[in-house]
Amino acid sequence: MDPVIIVGAGPVGLALALALARQEVPSVVLDEGPGKDEQRAARTVVLREDTTALMERLAGGPLTGAGLRWTGWRSMRRKHTMREVVFAPAGGTEERGGGYSAAETRKGMAGEPEIADGPAPLHIAQHVLTGALRAAIAREGLVEVAVESRLDSVEQEPSGVTAHTRGPRGTWWRGSYLVGCDGPRSTVRKLLDVRFPGRTAVERHAVAALRTELPWPGEALLHRTPPWRTSGPSVGEIGARPLPDGVWRLDWLLPPGKDLVTPELLVTLVRETLAGWHGGSTPAYDLLDTGVHTVHHRLARRWRVGRVFLAGDAAHLLGALGTQGLDEGLRDVDNLAWKLALAWHHGSREALLDSYQTERRAVVAARLRAADQALPVLRGGGPLRAYVPGAARGQDALLADGHLGRGALGAPGTYAGSPLQPAPSESEAQVNTEPGAPVADVRVTAEDGSFVRLRDRLGRGSLLVVLVAPGTGVWERRHWVSAGIMPRLAAAVTALPHPAELLVAESYPGAAAHTVLLIRPDGHLVTALSGVRPADLYQAAEATLGGPAKEQAAANAG
Repeated sequence: MDPVIIVGAGPVGLALALALARQEVPSVVLDEGPGKDEQRAARTVVLREDTTALMERLAGGPLTGAGLRWTGWRSMRRKHTMREVVFAPAGGTEERGGGYSAAETRKGMAGEPEIADGPAPLHIAQHVLTGALRAAIAREGLVEVAVESRLDSVEQEPSGVTAHTRGPRGTWWRGSYLVGCDGPRSTVRKLLDVRFPGRTAVERHAVAALRTELPWPGEALLHRTPPWRTSGPSVGEIGARPLPDGVWRLDWLLPPGKDLVTPELLVTLVRETLAGWHGGSTPAYDLLDTGVHTVHHRLARRWRVGRVFLAGDAAHLLGALGTQGLDEGLRDVDNLAWKLALAWHHGSREALLDSYQTERRAVVAARLRAADQALPVLRGGGPLRAYVPGAARGQDALLADGHLGRGALGAPGTYAGSPLQPAPSESEAQVNTEPGAPVADVRVTAEDGSFVRLRDRLGRGSLLVVLVAPGTGVWERRHWVSAGIMPRLAAAVTALPHPAELLVAESYPGAAAHTVLLIRPDGHLVTALSGVRPADLYQAAEATLGGPAKEQAAANAG
């Protein structure tokens, strides 16, 4: 079968190519640039726990050396610290079974910082991230990158897609599917005539990257209503995020309007801000890069048109209140890759491919609604009490959700209303993860007897079946693999309509012994069953794949 054509060589397009390659699907990436990324120190991204794990799986190793995990996060208002969160060192939260998500925090004693249950976000320059992905692609034989290839037409037919590019390598490309990952001004979206409604210039920030020392080494800071006077425009909010090698990215929230941000104004903002944080004297600093970042909120009407899909900024724009648009773009990749891989290997299942738009668009739409509801409260002095009690502290709670990746503004989405969810069953068991939500990253025993993190087994195209069996972690696998319910469960897993990997966990949050979890390749829970229920397990797996294969074949033939 023809490869998948991916238009755009940003982080989303490169990640999709690698995600497909892990599932043995070839792809061609159409890169309109020269194959190198401009090095902009002020253009950075913040990755949450789930998207960091995805990037590290695809890049083939940890990214902690390329980026920096915060040691803490604090929110200040004028001269007062309103909220302080401390993150455990990387690898310091080996088991997370207490019912908290990775983005949640547990409050300390009065006056003490909150303790985050899970690793800190990863802050990394975007060109460093794309460089790591390009290096991984260079080692991958299933991905071809065509540089200086600008798309100018797309044609579809029942058996595939044809795309034409202009430039030095202007040619026709034949593909099984095409995915537009070509950013806010997506050519793919325009060729499909898909509308992209939304709001323009929701927020505007002046941005600078500089090497200096701040009073909070390793911590990210959000400073609202700073107490010092400024000679430039009124700045209501300043953000500071650390990067490796003593570099910081500073963001100043600008007032509404289109006033020109000059280099002189940015230097003034840098000097006045550093002086304000250092008691009136400006410390030494090395200014590396500056810019202006404008946040738009938009959502494409359709994310699938036949064999063509939209992902990342081509499908949605967001980023106000500390939320991260790239996070959602990478979750698009995780959702779409396994569905395309299944269609590529086993034939198109329309319900499965349609579920990409249904699931992902609903999650992003909810995120945008949450931001639109919070913006008047935080930026316009709206009726805060109607939204959350506590005035200033309530505002800081909302902002913490966006910046720390939790709550309606930041937590990974749940596909609760997915058409792929199986029908309710009497054999369902209660666990702390709702069906459709991302699973907890517990330690599991793999089929070869090794101990791994559950998240490390994701993204391979297989379903995951996890048996919760207390005590198995202290015995060698050979002692229990053929005992009790294991043989019956192994037989049920082998009989499933799609390849599945059987894993064993000593515990899972909220799960009783002998609970069986069925998990999608992207890490979202399908169902939890009480014990070995082969028929219910099979039906749940069928639903996850878009329905029985016979019905799908009939639909394709029709």
